[in-house]
Amino acid sequence: MYPSAPTPGQYGETVFPPDQAGEDERIDFGALAYDDITVARLRELGAGPGWNCLDVGAGTGSVARRLLGELGVARVLAVDRDVRFLAARPRPGLDVLETDISAPGLAPGRFDLVHARFVLMHLPTREQLIARLGELLVPGGVLVLSDAIDLTSEAAPASPYSRAVRAMWQGLRDTIGTDVTWTPRYPQLLHGIGLASVAAEIHVPPLFPGSPISRFWAGTWDRARATMTATGLVDDADVDAAIRYLDSPGCAALSPGMITAWGRRPPAGRGT
Repeated sequence: MYPSAPTPGQYGETVFPPDQAGEDERIDFGALAYDDITVARLRELGAGPGWNCLDVGAGTGSVARRLLGELGVARVLAVDRDVRFLAARPRPGLDVLETDISAPGLAPGRFDLVHARFVLMHLPTREQLIARLGELLVPGGVLVLSDAIDLTSEAAPASPYSRAVRAMWQGLRDTIGTDVTWTPRYPQLLHGIGLASVAAEIHVPPLFPGSPISRFWAGTWDRARATMTATGLVDDADVDAAIRYLDSPGCAALSPGMITAWGRRPPAGRGT
């Protein structure tokens, strides 16, 4: 039996409430920035016809739908704490489950692919969850985890943009526990749960006026304004200046990027 539907107020709902107008558009801008990279990696790892897949924190379902469409997998179970955007875009082969992936007792099946993107960085029990997600794989199945990685904000010259990035991470950590400092450990963590063929890559999408990632950050900072200013690292004028900079021809900053790590459950009877 699945756990009951999640209660509101945890994780991103406190800063990015799903019922706020335009939240699905903000999520989709992030998808436009990263989906091609994600889908290419899943294809390279063998996702295709016959595969049964779990997409954790599926958001608006962009990856789930591309798994079913472009890659031709058999089924995708899309899990999220709030499934209004998934329910609004149904398609054959897509099953939707509204629940908290960290809830005790959740056992949604066995999968050829378990994928989670921009999820674990928000959860305090991330290491236990990585082990749990690995247990959901069939022998030979692959676990693919992606999260944010920030390579530059601590070393970048002081500017409204760099202050906004620092204030965002600090504000999200203060309010919902987001932490991206540990994400470079993904390969070691996947090795640690017994997965084989572990590897990782980093993608940093370019910032330029009107690009999906620029529009994603602009929407994110506007919604997280109160959280960011509460840190004391920025004020409203700094946030406004950072958003304007994203749309300026002189924008020369490096966006926070995405680290993706993966590993495969060894076939039955074989070790790593």
